Amino acid sequence: MSGHSKWATTKHKKAAIDAKRGKLFAKLIKNIEVAARTGGGDPAGNPTLYDAIQKAKKSSVPNNNIDNAVKRGSGATAGGADWQTITYEGYAPGGVALLIECLTDNRNRAAAEVRTALTRNGGQLADPGSVAYVFNRKGVVIVPKSDDKGEDEILEVVLEAGAEEVNDNGDAWEVVSEATDVVAVRTALQDAGIDYDSAEASWVPNLQVPLDADGAKKMIRVIEALEDSDDVQDVFANGDIPDDVLAELDAED
Repeated sequence: MSGHSKWATTKHKKAAIDAKRGKLFAKLIKNIEVAARTGGGDPAGNPTLYDAIQKAKKSSVPNNNIDNAVKRGSGATAGGADWQTITYEGYAPGGVALLIECLTDNRNRAAAEVRTALTRNGGQLADPGSVAYVFNRKGVVIVPKSDDKGEDEILEVVLEAGAEEVNDNGDAWEVVSEATDVVAVRTALQDAGIDYDSAEASWVPNLQVPLDADGAKKMIRVIEALEDSDDVQDVFANGDIPDDVLAELDAED
């Protein structure tokens, strides 16, 4: 029976990954539509659209889906939704601060889904402004690690473009800059022939809450519940999971 159990577990995990990928594709497509509507359908003249398209391609979204999203967003074809950006503030258990970015065509539905995901998992909504101060708007470029480019080489390329720091994220380097410098940093990497996974403006915590295994599980549970909503685009949290706790959680999986 152990072989059967292993197969069943693998199948279950694959189904979960496929479902997540479907949701991810939909969210990436929304980003492209909004970027095209806001700044026009030409990626060469619209850096936000360029980066949204690159992120979608890195996540294996089919080119046809990407092209259609650009056309809908720019008005070249009909069918584009009136997406609205709404940011909610909240807490996960243990006082972990959450910024929840939604992209929705129904504000009431988005609010209800965010509230439900929080309360069912031990979190709560917060008053506007009570959490936002914990985060700064920054440019974040994720660069996969390679054998020939270490931290010093990455720093040398991105410093003059406005990068503030390069962080070791395990499998990748995280290059942080002011949000207004993210395109310059991304361009510097491209000019140097260095591949990157994503480049975007993001919310980076300026104060972090260290978590034990129990606290990490509770935070992850809340974030996953929020991300299950089609209206939620991104969730940013200031919970810090130390390496040893992360290893413990991985071992349990």
